[in-house]
Amino acid sequence: MSIQIDESEKTEGSATAVGAGSQTLMRGLDLIEAASKEVLTLSELAQRVELTKSTTHRLLSALVDRGYLAFTPRSGYRLGPKLLLLGTQAQAQADLVQVARPYLEELAAATEDTVHIGILDGDMALYLDKVPGRRRITISSRIGDRQPLTSTGLGKALMLDHAQEYWLERFAADQASGAPKADPDVWNERMAGYVAAGRSYDLEENEDQIRCVAAPVRDAGGTIIGAISVSSAAQYMSDARMETLSDNVLATAAAISRELGHEPPE
Repeated sequence: MSIQIDESEKTEGSATAVGAGSQTLMRGLDLIEAASKEVLTLSELAQRVELTKSTTHRLLSALVDRGYLAFTPRSGYRLGPKLLLLGTQAQAQADLVQVARPYLEELAAATEDTVHIGILDGDMALYLDKVPGRRRITISSRIGDRQPLTSTGLGKALMLDHAQEYWLERFAADQASGAPKADPDVWNERMAGYVAAGRSYDLEENEDQIRCVAAPVRDAGGTIIGAISVSSAAQYMSDARMETLSDNVLATAAAISRELGHEPPE
């Protein structure tokens, strides 16, 4: 839903140097914050944020439409289901990073390489934390980056429990959207091997001369909720060393998973 601000309404509230779009966003956030404290009517909210009832109603309608607020007749506006979902997701992400951080630091110190942790975000891998290694290597990843699932070791680890149809669908989509070109048969065969091994590799597929070993992190129910990876320059990541690192990465992922309540099957 688009929102139009009348010229006469631009004088409401405190004057800022931001554009109309940013003003609308800030007013919407003001309404969410007001409704977070108590259930309020349209008139009460308009008074709280110092806007006309018409402008307030348009903003509230957009927020209800997107699920950020909910409306109960004869009562008023309250926080909506989208915020409950986002709050749960934010808590899960914070918990995962907090639990994992000491293990990531230990793994980075032991391997001297860069360690990441990330989660599935839609159909992309979202990097939540990064611990640099001791080697003088530049790895372009940043916290908050979203990377293709099919060309990153971390992304592949996040897909290990998905059906093969999902892998192939993501592979085709990533290839079409500009991911580094790869042979689909070779890629699919490698993925099958990664599933059997419980870990995955990035063989310079996402970044030239950078290889990595990744493994999934599971919650109490055994569901993959994240993945960790060790990345380094190809000169330090021979096939033999990647096999050796697999044990380290799997052990660290298992330790983090245990902290989150996961008990591997006997």
